[in-house]
Amino acid sequence: MLYSMKSKITWVIGAGLLGLSVLISPAQTVRAVSGIEKHKPVFITRLYTGQDGQTHAEEIEAKFTVGSTNDAFRMPGVFGAELHRAPAGRVSDWHTAPRRQYVITLSGRGELEVAEGKKIPVEPGSIELVEDTTGKGHITRIVGLEDRVTLQLALSDHPDR
Repeated sequence: MLYSMKSKITWVIGAGLLGLSVLISPAQTVRAVSGIEKHKPVFITRLYTGQDGQTHAEEIEAKFTVGSTNDAFRMPGVFGAELHRAPAGRVSDWHTAPRRQYVITLSGRGELEVAEGKKIPVEPGSIELVEDTTGKGHITRIVGLEDRVTLQLALSDHPDR
């Protein structure tokens, strides 16, 4: 009986580690056939107010600077950080951003709605640069069954500070 229990535990741990490796591998560096390392691009969804007073979205790629041990993407002008938690099912109807900020989803899932009904899914690892501080704004919905936890990095109007 004890052997059977240890066998089941070992199998569950092995399956968990295999599943974890499958989830982690897409985020890792991929070595191309030529031997040159190729990285999966990192995209940021930028929300901004257009000339029409509506919030629009565009994808921008984070450009990393190669370092000796790690590559880095500088986020200039960050002067404060807050963790936010919103419960599943919460809807924040049309609103503008309280300030220019990066919003990084740590856990949970959401959906942003902008002009013309365009819906943008956000999930763990999603990064938004929210700059729609005027105009109609956007809707934020928390979808799924768990709270959405975000890291909000406030930006200065003076990016060199």
